[in-house]
Amino acid sequence: MRWWQSNRWQNKKRDADLERELRSDLELEEEEQREGGVSGEEAHYAALRAFGNPTLIREQTLAVWSWNWLESLLRDLRFSLRTLCRTPGFTVIAILVMALGIGANVALFTVVRGVLLKPLPFDDPDHLVMLYEARPHEDDTAASNPVAGGMYDEWKKQNRSYSGLALVKSIRVGLSASGGQLPEKLNSALFSWDLLRTLGVQPALGRDFAQADDSPAANGTVLLSWGLWKRRFGSDPAILNQTINLDARPYTVIGVMPAWFDFPDSSTQLWTPVYHDKPEDEMTSFSNHMFRVVARLKPGVTLSQGVADLSVISQRTHNAHLNNPLIRQSARGRPLLDHIVGEIKKPLYVLLEATCCLLLIACLNVANLLVARAAARRKELAIRAALGGGWLRLIGERLMECLLLSASGGALGLLLAFAALHWLMQTRHDMSRVESIHIDGSVAAFTLGIIVLCALFSGLIAAFSTSAFRTNDKRILGALHEASRSVSGGSVRATLRKVLLTLEVGLTVILLVGAGLLLKSYERLRSADMGCLTQGVLTMHLGIPDARYPTPAQRANFYDTLLDRVRALPGVDAAAFATVVPGQGYQMDWTFNVVEHPPLPQGTGQFALSRWADPKYFHAMGIPILAGRDFTEMDTLTAERVAVINQSLARRYWGDQNPLGRQIHPGSPSERVGWYALLAVSRRPRWYPYGGGLPADTSQINTAENSRMIVTCHAASDRCRRL
Repeated sequence: MRWWQSNRWQNKKRDADLERELRSDLELEEEEQREGGVSGEEAHYAALRAFGNPTLIREQTLAVWSWNWLESLLRDLRFSLRTLCRTPGFTVIAILVMALGIGANVALFTVVRGVLLKPLPFDDPDHLVMLYEARPHEDDTAASNPVAGGMYDEWKKQNRSYSGLALVKSIRVGLSASGGQLPEKLNSALFSWDLLRTLGVQPALGRDFAQADDSPAANGTVLLSWGLWKRRFGSDPAILNQTINLDARPYTVIGVMPAWFDFPDSSTQLWTPVYHDKPEDEMTSFSNHMFRVVARLKPGVTLSQGVADLSVISQRTHNAHLNNPLIRQSARGRPLLDHIVGEIKKPLYVLLEATCCLLLIACLNVANLLVARAAARRKELAIRAALGGGWLRLIGERLMECLLLSASGGALGLLLAFAALHWLMQTRHDMSRVESIHIDGSVAAFTLGIIVLCALFSGLIAAFSTSAFRTNDKRILGALHEASRSVSGGSVRATLRKVLLTLEVGLTVILLVGAGLLLKSYERLRSADMGCLTQGVLTMHLGIPDARYPTPAQRANFYDTLLDRVRALPGVDAAAFATVVPGQGYQMDWTFNVVEHPPLPQGTGQFALSRWADPKYFHAMGIPILAGRDFTEMDTLTAERVAVINQSLARRYWGDQNPLGRQIHPGSPSERVGWYALLAVSRRPRWYPYGGGLPADTSQINTAENSRMIVTCHAASDRCRRL
């Protein structure tokens, strides 16, 4: 501050010295004019013509002094502030338009950077990949199949390209009541003991899983998420080595993960070892595809090389088990970041492009307002140019005005972006990598860059739109004549404004068409015919712990009692159990053979989506039976297994023939699973909201064999709310 005050005092002294020197030179010139015979006042004007404009000479002299640029900048800033304050309506509108465009871009950039561009918070994340099983001719978009436990073992033992492979699977578990707190269902994940080592992550408290923890004979161990530790256990570090009950089985808490760790998704709240929790037959099966495989590439190995290595192993394994058509012969992989982001990548980039278009519209709008404003000020600008105002100086003042508008709009836009991001994180906390979305230095730099670009774009268009900026005598005179006749802009300015308006309308139409198509797609999804009832239908996912209901009789008794109570509720028209309901996606499939058809080549199979349901399922979901009859309670008591197929499966394998009474054999011919008699043909429900997928069959459910099911309940809409 002392340096600044000293510099200002020196500048004032220097300005005064320059003013005295200029006055002295002008007086000498005036005296010479008198000595040459020019008299009186005429000598003064002659001296001015010969000497030049003293103000212009003063400014040119000051321009070569070191800190004049800062004084000029401050002077332009004060002048621009006064100019904008004289037209508050224009200023407010321009700031709001800029705030809308800049705020939308800052918000979307923050989301895109946090979700798509920011590296994963793992050690050397570029070498982390997600692996899948696949068939050789599947494209990359379809080849995201889970991996069977047996195939994972083969990959882990035989591969030469990965320094680590680990299993992971998302599940739901029940946390028992303790310490006066109610029991609750939690999203959990099973993973092999070496997953955290593969990712390069350590618990914030306690220890990681050891290899001894990941075996059927070991005692149960669990890692807690930071959020669960704070919410359920009050951030008490004494929880380590304490026992909690998950699905009525005891687990010892060995650690708490860092607050940012939420793998495989943001809803996961605890982790347990997979080989301890899953039975051995599932972990060694080649047919039960249920796991994701996270792997770390060795240094110098590319993803394509690693996938090729695993594909060779898969093909070798397939050739050794030709009687099993469920073993896939190839592998696929993609970066772990792409897997975590999933399908949200393309929509985010589309939205970012839309906000860029919105920002361009905002800049064009402000530029158009500035052009119109410059037309109203052309007399003032022409007079200043006639008095010696430089072209660059006048442009600088216009740019300073635009910079003030853009900076004010940017500040307001940053507040709008902060509010929008806060709303997004509160309402979409399930979105991938939502914890990485926050405003930081990079976002601030991006905002500053947008402010400068918007100011330059709008300001230069407005600056070059007026002929008064050009120090051409004829144009200056023309501008003064126009100002004296009317306040309307000249032909050049009118043409420019028409061009800007055309661009605005064109970009707006593009945005409106895109928004209209998006709303149309959304409406089509909402009104899509799912092939079943959607109004007045409630579903509830239900799981009972095997440790508490260990025998089939206990499980069957629990489910029968529950279903009888639900059906007895007032207003309930029908209630049933099922393993999958329409709209849930792929979930489960099986391979089957048709009795009347010729045997399939070895190693091949016919696939269909498989679902299990009880006798009231089709009535509760409103899925019509097109031919045959529905399940009955007697079907559960008979030895013969029965199934209902949908019309798509019937057309594919029987054409115009009647499939009722025919038999299908699930699995390969060598497996002694038993035949299913086809009982009925139903309408095809949509397992995906957007359609597609394999045809499906539905079998009679045996509640004694299932610990997790879905309760479906149909009632009148107004009664559903009371339920």
